[in-house]
Amino acid sequence: MEHVDVIVVGAGLSGIGGACHLRMYCPDKSFVILEGREASGGTWDLFRYPGVRSDSDMFTLGYRFRPWRDAKAIADGPAILNYIRDTAVEFGVDKAIRYNHRVRRASWSEDEARWTVEIETGPENPPIQLTCHFLYLCTGYYDYDSGYTPEWPGVEQFRGTILHPQKWPKDLDYDGKRIVVIGSGATAITLVPAMAQRAAHVTMLQRSPSYVVTRPAEDKIANWLRRSLPDRAAYVLARWKNVLTATFFYSLARKRPQLFKWMVAKGVRKELGEKYDSKHFTPPYNPWDQRLCFAPDADLFQSIRDGRVSVVTDHIETFTESGLLLKSGQRIDADIIVTATGLVLRLFSGMQLVVDNTPVDLPKTLVYKGMMFSDIPNLAFAVGYTNASWTLKCDLTAAYVCRLLNHMDHHGYASCTPRVNDPNIELEPVLDFNSGYVLRALDTLPRQGSKTPWRLHQNYMKDLRMMRYGRVDDGTMEFRKAPVTREARVVASG
Repeated sequence: MEHVDVIVVGAGLSGIGGACHLRMYCPDKSFVILEGREASGGTWDLFRYPGVRSDSDMFTLGYRFRPWRDAKAIADGPAILNYIRDTAVEFGVDKAIRYNHRVRRASWSEDEARWTVEIETGPENPPIQLTCHFLYLCTGYYDYDSGYTPEWPGVEQFRGTILHPQKWPKDLDYDGKRIVVIGSGATAITLVPAMAQRAAHVTMLQRSPSYVVTRPAEDKIANWLRRSLPDRAAYVLARWKNVLTATFFYSLARKRPQLFKWMVAKGVRKELGEKYDSKHFTPPYNPWDQRLCFAPDADLFQSIRDGRVSVVTDHIETFTESGLLLKSGQRIDADIIVTATGLVLRLFSGMQLVVDNTPVDLPKTLVYKGMMFSDIPNLAFAVGYTNASWTLKCDLTAAYVCRLLNHMDHHGYASCTPRVNDPNIELEPVLDFNSGYVLRALDTLPRQGSKTPWRLHQNYMKDLRMMRYGRVDDGTMEFRKAPVTREARVVASG
């Protein structure tokens, strides 16, 4: 059976980043990247809907170790995909990717201090196994196979096309068509102005509004820094500028929600003028109870001003042959209905974890430093922030994994396991978001604790201090030496 030091699961943004960290900081470690799909890139290869783009600036969504060099700070999906793949080639980790390798089960043996990973490579092929000392899960947080679509009455009556953005067909012709996009989250805010460029008209139908703020697609300060300073210095300064700015506004939103609401509403009124209707842009929750949406260069508001987009806030009574009947009695005719209604949260693509023949019950575990689980040895996972760029946290996690592996090698440890040894730790939900995809999945998720290192700060500055500069042997992590094998005992006694 083939054995490597580290198995990275997933060849998306976080998986490629994690592999590059291993290449840089653990050069003697052998590793493979197992990717269940036939291509790398993860989210940025999967999503192909019109206008797909980042909802974080690329100076923070980009890797810390490889500058983002394009002019646009809010980048489109193809540009991000190229950036990920170019990074993989530059660091030579593209050669470590094994495609169509879907991990179904991983079993830890304390006696052997290793994971045995069971992998499917195709419907006609028997499962294969690999073993490793450390397992690094970079599979994202949602189900790649299907998105979330509510059940609506009368769907079967509709004579047009219904589709979810996660399954966008390559040959969809929407030129001159009447389109309804159901939803008001980041996907809808992206899709609506993009489709409006070619459609006859687009209606964004929402049950409740989201907070939508504008920001320039290009970061003028960052671009000035790039013209004035060496590449890496400019990138570091632009990255920190955006980290500190985002941290300030998030803190303002949580501490002074009424002020933040007023600021957002003022921005929308400025963009829409006489077409502003507070009904469509006043959410029933506080800022950052759900993720904010960004309209680069005010593209959504421009489309509304031009009359190419309408916003309707209502509930669906039923689908009809020609479109939708709403609770208010309003009818909306459509040729195409796009259900931008969210994701299905699914950690590790449904992989089963087993520790010493006992299946892991994730809801009974606590998250350690936002990257490991209580009582699960030699396993880390990459998940980004809910209130900032995904990659900020994933970069910290990848670097910490390398610190942890090097610490174990230096001291001759075979395993590391986070243990809850503080009786005063109180259990809390792992996320305090009230987004639908989170609420639907809370019962399947691990918990967080009331104190560090079991608490998810959702704060880059705190995590930076803890993960880049804090101790690895922190009194919570339990380290063990390699188990003494039977052969070793025989040699010693002889």
